Amino acid sequence: MDFDQPPVVRVDVDAERRMPPGQWPMTVPAVAQLAAAGLELSPFVTFLVGENGSGKSTIVEAVAEAFGLGTEGGSTGSQHATRRSESPLGSTLRLQRGLAASRRGFFLRAETMHGFYSYLEDNPAPPRPGPPEPLFHEMSHGESFLEVLRTRFDSPGFYCLDEPEAALSFSSTLALIGALGRLVESGGQVLCATHSPVLAAMPGATILEVGDWGLRRTTWEELELVTHWKAYLEAPGRYLRHVLD
Repeated sequence: MDFDQPPVVRVDVDAERRMPPGQWPMTVPAVAQLAAAGLELSPFVTFLVGENGSGKSTIVEAVAEAFGLGTEGGSTGSQHATRRSESPLGSTLRLQRGLAASRRGFFLRAETMHGFYSYLEDNPAPPRPGPPEPLFHEMSHGESFLEVLRTRFDSPGFYCLDEPEAALSFSSTLALIGALGRLVESGGQVLCATHSPVLAAMPGATILEVGDWGLRRTTWEELELVTHWKAYLEAPGRYLRHVLD
């Protein structure tokens, strides 16, 4: 037996809990492909890259829920909720977990982190040696994200991120890459949905491009996202005249 496995080896849809083909989100090509063929995750970093509505966040949210993480962000021990907006996909998934792998993890979901910070203030951790719990609400949006990375992404486990670059500057996105690199070196596994060509360039990461075709493995250089950003930065006027005229 191979005991040196990541927290999540493979993701499948349970045949007994499969949703009808015409029910959302089964109508999304990437989700339909996941249901039909399953998805093997890299033991290190997997990026899902695609346009809005392509299904990348839906898949990350569902996998996080199936692992036992809070669907509005947080760890397996912080189950806070305001208004459920997630798809029913998470309840249909079956995860193949690594033998003897860590059950710890964290879900960083950009759009709901404000609620997570409020949850932490209302449910403070017991006092412990070392610096006190940071006051996330007193930080800028980007600073609070980096502090979460520093304090929560610190041990082997399964880490899901949904568009973490939303709050980060260019330099802070580079800092995120460094944090993910240290996490992987310590035995962590990462699944991340992103729009960022900076983040997707992380060396050694597996990139799955999400779109009308479903899911396809690709390289950073072949991403449509990268092609468009390169063309835009070389001549923004070619894009903007179609928007502004």
